[in-house]
Amino acid sequence: MLKPHIGKLLKVSKYRREFIINELDISKNTLSNWIAGNTYPTIDKAYKLADLLEVKVDDLYERKVEETDPKI
Repeated sequence: MLKPHIGKLLKVSKYRREFIINELDISKNTLSNWIAGNTYPTIDKAYKLADLLEVKVDDLYERKVEETDPKI
């Protein structure tokens, strides 16, 4: 399971949400779903989003291991 950090990153970003939406050519609803973790960006959108937010793609999400998941 992935826990999104996109909302936190957007709050400290130098760009407004509208700019991110236009740059990624997505809807407000799509961005909201990414922030909530309901859906995930395609890999190309994830890389572009990470570039805009000046982070690595890995920083967009945190992997949460559930107790039922086997230990790696």
